[in-house]
Amino acid sequence: MDLSIIIVSWNIKEKLRQNLLALEKSQGDLEYEIFVVDNNSADGSAEMVAKEFPEVKLLANSDNLGFAKANNQAIKQASGDFILLLNPDMRVFPDTLKNMLEWMRENREAAVAGCQLVNEKGETIKQARRFPRFWDQLMVALKLPHIFPSVLNKYLQVDFDYKKSAPVDSIRGSFFMIRRETIEKAGMLDERYFIWFEEVDYCQRVKKAGGEVWYTPAAKCLDYVGQSFNQLPRGRTQKYFRDSMLTYFKKWQPIWQYWILKLAWIPGMFMAWLGDRIRVKKRIRT
Repeated sequence: MDLSIIIVSWNIKEKLRQNLLALEKSQGDLEYEIFVVDNNSADGSAEMVAKEFPEVKLLANSDNLGFAKANNQAIKQASGDFILLLNPDMRVFPDTLKNMLEWMRENREAAVAGCQLVNEKGETIKQARRFPRFWDQLMVALKLPHIFPSVLNKYLQVDFDYKKSAPVDSIRGSFFMIRRETIEKAGMLDERYFIWFEEVDYCQRVKKAGGEVWYTPAAKCLDYVGQSFNQLPRGRTQKYFRDSMLTYFKKWQPIWQYWILKLAWIPGMFMAWLGDRIRVKKRIRT
């Protein structure tokens, strides 16, 4: 089989339906399978998939297991030469899969690759990142980029040319294509990450195993960006992000960096909590 597509979904039924309909219209003589791993959605997502897309392999969890663990459930069953981790709030174009697979077959040095991501206006979403380092993540924890955005320029690779294929440290996990042999060498996703940083961690492991991570504009995909997380209070999403950042630094960096970042997050988490309280009070008043 050419490709196994894995979609981990949580409470995003309509975007998931659009995603699956778009996949049905994909061009090319491809043999592929689709897994949807539903993380205990309350909006009828699993029921919709079972009824409207019987050819999709549905894994319906009774709890929200997080992104990494849910993807691993399907990876264990996948039979494709390539594995595509695809967020539910994505929409492939008719030639996306065909073009991406052709590029992967022509560029065997790419163990993991991501394509050009665009928003609803057709603008390129900047996704190339350097591996997180202590200084830039300290700035994130302290929320200083809101005041001084340029402090993250190096980390965000603001001068990256998205018109050219190039090796990168890490790419966005919303469209994340992995070779079968890469999984055999580097393993599956680290389940210590509930959400965020799992793709960065995986890119690190690929590099340590001698592989390369690439970005290419050879294929294009529409990314609606963060539709599931828009439903959550900012305090909770910040907690997920903080916990994953700390997990990453505890795993890859000296322990003193982990402890300083943990302390630096205290005021940031308080501000996120305070912001949620203020928004709740405003909604009650209106």
